[in-house]
Amino acid sequence: MKARNPRTGEEDYEFMRSTREEIASAAKRLRTAQPEWEALGPAGRAKVLLRLADAVEKAAEPIVTALSIDTGRRTVSEIEVQGFIGNMRRWAGRGPELFAGLDRGPKPSATPGIAIVTHYSAYPLFGAIAPWNFPVILSHVDAVPALMAGCAALVKPSEVTPRFVEPVRAVLAEIPELPLAYVMGGADVGEALVEEVDYVCFTGSTATGRKVAEAAGRTLIPVNLELGGKDPMIITASADPEWAAHVALRASVVATGQACQSIERVFVAQEIAEPFLKALAAEAERVELTHPDPAKGHIGPFIFPAQAEKVQAQIDDATSKGARVLTGGRVEQLGGGKYLRPTVLADVTPGMEVMREETFGPVIPVIIYEDLEDAVRQANDTQYGLSAAVLAGSLDEAAKVGARLEAGAISLQDGALTSMVGDATNQSRKASGLGPSRMGDSGMLRFLREQALIRQTGDPLPIDAYAERGARA
Repeated sequence: MKARNPRTGEEDYEFMRSTREEIASAAKRLRTAQPEWEALGPAGRAKVLLRLADAVEKAAEPIVTALSIDTGRRTVSEIEVQGFIGNMRRWAGRGPELFAGLDRGPKPSATPGIAIVTHYSAYPLFGAIAPWNFPVILSHVDAVPALMAGCAALVKPSEVTPRFVEPVRAVLAEIPELPLAYVMGGADVGEALVEEVDYVCFTGSTATGRKVAEAAGRTLIPVNLELGGKDPMIITASADPEWAAHVALRASVVATGQACQSIERVFVAQEIAEPFLKALAAEAERVELTHPDPAKGHIGPFIFPAQAEKVQAQIDDATSKGARVLTGGRVEQLGGGKYLRPTVLADVTPGMEVMREETFGPVIPVIIYEDLEDAVRQANDTQYGLSAAVLAGSLDEAAKVGARLEAGAISLQDGALTSMVGDATNQSRKASGLGPSRMGDSGMLRFLREQALIRQTGDPLPIDAYAERGARA
């Protein structure tokens, strides 16, 4: 298979697609290694994860280079690899604490004479199907806590952004006791992975997530889905408009807006709408593309060309229905890549596609509201419920509004904080996800199965206890 460079447009990287037989072989190998891995115990597994974190840190440069070619962005790639390292160190520290705090018993049952002991064991083989927008982080955000729990891990990175796997595999060769492996390819490889594992996590679109859930249902395995979003930001009348514009811009366009937690709908109070829009447009105009010099600028090309076409179609739909483009508005072909300058849309109405469908690009549609109740209603009027944000004159005011939003995580006095905070447990609403939170302690605990050891401390009942005793009057 071939991968495309988003800057040049050239298919300049080849990798081998995993065959069905290779996937089954990898799964068998990992299952064989898993009991010994789990037997290391939490402290032993933590030591191995710390060794891996140190090894990745030493080999960071080739990993970052591979990642930056696939995504067209250098700084974000550096942050992403550091996030991978930090994730391993966090779970190596937190994992043993969680195991130590598990309630194992024995404890008395409500049934007389019975005591209960709880035994915990990991799902033997965990599987992950990852997307292309943050290839390293999202290939491992679930795999690392699964490994800490005692699972073996089989990961399918996106076929759109596969280059990081080669340098990471070189690092893994130094730590042979770690049961982590990658399978490579498209949807058919993902389908095969689901058939081989005991627990699957998928990050990606809602449409594909439904297919993964159906496949997991057929094999009767647990599934976690982290899906699309249409994150709203409510800005109240008491907020400083220039500060709000600064926050809204960053939370919307970082990484070219190709992040599930990006702000994609902005609701601003009428009292501050004019200065807010003026400041937002000025902030957007200041943002530079990383072309022609990838070492300069703020936002890079679309990773996936088809996404650029989808975003342009949403902008065109909005303008055809009366929206005004204050900045940006047109996808540019620069070299072999597709770029979009931060696009601020005013006079937006709820029925426009840019307000209904996930955008995944640096587009900021703004609706002006007169009544806060109406703003909350519109923010909640969506099939998605991933995350949201509130900016207000005080943290208390923001918190009161945020608690009314139907989303799993709400950033207060900031935006898109879920990309920075890994220990805030939350569960997505509606079509944005399914299953336990990947953040917080449940990120690891979900991979442990509970087994009840039911102790009879008295005399077992004889068969005569169930004998018929004749007719009762």
